[in-house]
Amino acid sequence: MVAKKFVNAPEAIVAETLAGFTAAYPETVRLLPGTQTVVRSQRKASDKVAVVIGNGAGHEPACIGFVGENMLDANICGGLFAAPGPDPLRDAVEMMDSEAGVCVLISNHAGDVLNSKMALDMAEDDDLRCKGVILYDDIASAPKGEEHERRGTAGTLFNYKITGTYADQGHDLEAVCAMAERVRDNTRTLTVASIPGTSPVTGKPMFEIADDEVEIGIGVHGEAAAHNMKLKSAAEVAKVMTESLLEDGEYRAGDELAVIVNGCGQTTYMELLIFFNDVNQILKSRGIASVKPAIGNFITTQEMGGIALSFCRVDDTLKALWLAPSTAIGFGW
Repeated sequence: MVAKKFVNAPEAIVAETLAGFTAAYPETVRLLPGTQTVVRSQRKASDKVAVVIGNGAGHEPACIGFVGENMLDANICGGLFAAPGPDPLRDAVEMMDSEAGVCVLISNHAGDVLNSKMALDMAEDDDLRCKGVILYDDIASAPKGEEHERRGTAGTLFNYKITGTYADQGHDLEAVCAMAERVRDNTRTLTVASIPGTSPVTGKPMFEIADDEVEIGIGVHGEAAAHNMKLKSAAEVAKVMTESLLEDGEYRAGDELAVIVNGCGQTTYMELLIFFNDVNQILKSRGIASVKPAIGNFITTQEMGGIALSFCRVDDTLKALWLAPSTAIGFGW
């Protein structure tokens, strides 16, 4: 079966995606020659920590779209839905040429963690200054108390923005990594899917959902959901997801939450706005304030229908970092 998509050849999808992206936005990003690494067009001073991430393609605008001022310095792109290998990650750390060091943000998936740890070991053996921070936020993938076993999903976007801005302000490597851990520990995400995405290579659905059901707690690659339920209204789904996140994150009246309502690819902006309105009403009823929500398609799974809802508890420091403007194409505000 051939995927019904506007591509040229399956083996060229990643290279042509990167070529198109960097050709479209040369004022913001460029592609390092001979690599699949997207970096800022204007590299920041070497006395500031560089923040990088490696990730698989197929989730655009993540994570190539998050390279820019007050976000990432580089994204090392792997294959379609596949983490980059340790060699390109190690090489990217060296190419950052940062005297202050490199913070590698690692979304908690087996391939990403394995390859990133190997890359960090290789870089340290070569006396390159770098540290990694593993990010996890998906409450459906491991129980409370075992947060470190959870998958990295849409809530990692809080870290790309807040930690990236913090690094641009000139803090040292230890402080930047500590900020990444602080943001991670205040973040929770839950994802609902209504329609599966389709692999651009095989043309096959990535998982199955009955026409009258939705999956609650699915991963960004179609990983198994925690449970399914009959298709309900936006308000009913928002209630289930919001209350689950509030309980797990122990968010309380008086808290301020940065909010992400992430479309998974096929869900329309209209649906996302209706869903956010329902979420916001619940938060208000609990005495919790939402801080400038990010609503749109940020971390997608091709044309998967669904919504990822993420909260991050913020104080004045984190809020200022979240609100700071960015030039990143996939998250400019």
